[in-house]
Amino acid sequence: RKVRGSPVLLRGLFGGSSKIEEACDIYARAANMFKMAKNWSAAGNAFCQAAQLHLQLQSKHDAATNFVDAGNAFKKADPQEAINCLIRAIEIYTDMGRFTIAAKHHISIAEIYETELVDIEKAIAHYEQAADYYKGEESNSSANKCLLKVATYAAQLEQYQKAIEIYEQVGTNAMDSPLLKYSAKEYFFKAALCHFCIDMLNAKLAIQKYEEMFPAFSDSRECKLVKKLLEAHEEQNIDSYTDSVKEYDSISRLDQWLTTMLLRIKKTIQGEEEDLR
Repeated sequence: RKVRGSPVLLRGLFGGSSKIEEACDIYARAANMFKMAKNWSAAGNAFCQAAQLHLQLQSKHDAATNFVDAGNAFKKADPQEAINCLIRAIEIYTDMGRFTIAAKHHISIAEIYETELVDIEKAIAHYEQAADYYKGEESNSSANKCLLKVATYAAQLEQYQKAIEIYEQVGTNAMDSPLLKYSAKEYFFKAALCHFCIDMLNAKLAIQKYEEMFPAFSDSRECKLVKKLLEAHEEQNIDSYTDSVKEYDSISRLDQWLTTMLLRIKKTIQGEEEDLR
């Protein structure tokens, strides 16, 4: 009815845009009512419809916002559909040159793959993409957070070389920063354990390299632990290995990742012992 009074030419150009805007508002209101009723799929679908109409109006930013709203609603009902909506939003944001926002939504997708769909390879891919966008925008701290997630999962999947490269890169950046210097030893420690999982000699050479690069690493409990573990491994002494780990754990609690890596290294001692028998 609103469009009827406009000249025919304008109607042809804009295709009754005010009607479409009205429909957008109706879908958005419906989506919010579905949210209040906790009907997440219906809310997601309504936000998607609103997003599609915004695209018809060339309102890219509003369309992307609605796709994100749809993704957040679908997270609670259909994780795969949530990912599809977030990808649509990312496509719009990257097209607009909004890479920081796109990176944030890649992290959201990675988290869905981590917790809901348990597909670690895909989680890694989205963390890597987020890191890439953050680097391009000079947000190095955010990029490093994503890369450390990649390293954690890469090591769990036995992609040790990939994890080592990230830990060494982030560690090297950290040791040059007065604020981050303290965390560098943790990254070199994790890199050394990944080296150890590949080969004992690798770990020995890595420790020497890290001590030369970052002398403060030599005095750290982490460096001392790796050296004790190397000795125990050389002597094929499981008791010495276990005692060194327990002693470290009594002061600095081992998290799940460190426990996994240390157990993998311990098994190489046991494996070699069994071979000797």
